[in-house]
Amino acid sequence: MGRTAHTDVAVVGAGVIGCMIAHRILDEAPGTRVAVLDRELIANGATRRSAGLHFPRGATARVRAMAAESQRYYAALKARRPELPITAVGMTVVAREPARERLAEAYLPEARLRPVGSVPGGIARVPDGCSAWDGDGCQYADVAALTQELAADLRARVDFREATPVTGLDRGADGVRLALGTGDTLSARRVVLAPGPWLAAPAWADLVRPLGARVKRIVALHVERTPAPDDRVVVFHDEDAFLLPLHHRGHWLFSYTCQEWDVSPETGDPGLSPAHRDEALGLLRRYAPALVDHCTSGRVFCDAYGPGFAPLVRPVTDDGRVVFAGAASGSGYRLAPAIAGDVLDALALPSRTPGSSASSPERTSV
Repeated sequence: MGRTAHTDVAVVGAGVIGCMIAHRILDEAPGTRVAVLDRELIANGATRRSAGLHFPRGATARVRAMAAESQRYYAALKARRPELPITAVGMTVVAREPARERLAEAYLPEARLRPVGSVPGGIARVPDGCSAWDGDGCQYADVAALTQELAADLRARVDFREATPVTGLDRGADGVRLALGTGDTLSARRVVLAPGPWLAAPAWADLVRPLGARVKRIVALHVERTPAPDDRVVVFHDEDAFLLPLHHRGHWLFSYTCQEWDVSPETGDPGLSPAHRDEALGLLRRYAPALVDHCTSGRVFCDAYGPGFAPLVRPVTDDGRVVFAGAASGSGYRLAPAIAGDVLDALALPSRTPGSSASSPERTSV
């Protein structure tokens, strides 16, 4: 016979967003009872395949503000724990002309973009009709490892339940009852759904569907060439693609925007198909033809995208007890601290002033 447990907040999803939400809840309202549940192991979904690139950019004013908040938060984390797997990296942006005004609208002032004649290190070229701009404020992380660090820090204070799918969600007068795949029940005052691309899970599909989020394929190639210590990320602004030196893995990663929509994570990792590789190489050939022959493998998964490519943090029940957080459009790591801050505001937990999290990243204990 299953057991029933009780908690204040249940976070469904133990990726980087879910674990960041749990971490910030306990930073801002330390007496809160928190449970984190996942159908797999911690950091085993989209987080495990993440490129982990943070750069100071946003397509809208809201996303730029979220990027700025997250940048401050990650800087505070790294200052407190220098051993965390977050690596500062230089940035060069390649964009079609005219570029100055368009880039100024998209990038934060902290980027301090300045024109250069070529891409430093020569890893990519600047095609005719384009210009190159060096910038600051860029970093990348081993996102799965960082998420595991967050979880390890939380273990003594959080009820983690891995390989425990949520099979049902029922609201009552005193909270939300989660039926679990183990046969147990978890009763929570509030629930945060941070499921990554698992939008269509039966337990919450009807609640999430009105948000209009969709799931898109994510594809990146591994470029088997060892980065030099001072190599920079090269952002191809107009194509929403980038070349990232993954020093901790010893190779480059080329991420491009695959336009394969309405896919499902239930099918697992389909592997790198000839169509995926040909599409990616067609773009890479324009900017870095010398790298094409070095691309023999890659990574493939999917992620949730919000309408207008903006993250969603929104109550999905009339009583506000269930909040959805995610659909970060491939920027889950980049925007996770800001998403978590918005969740804190939505939950209105005791012992916390709404809006306080954005200005106090130094309080984090990681």
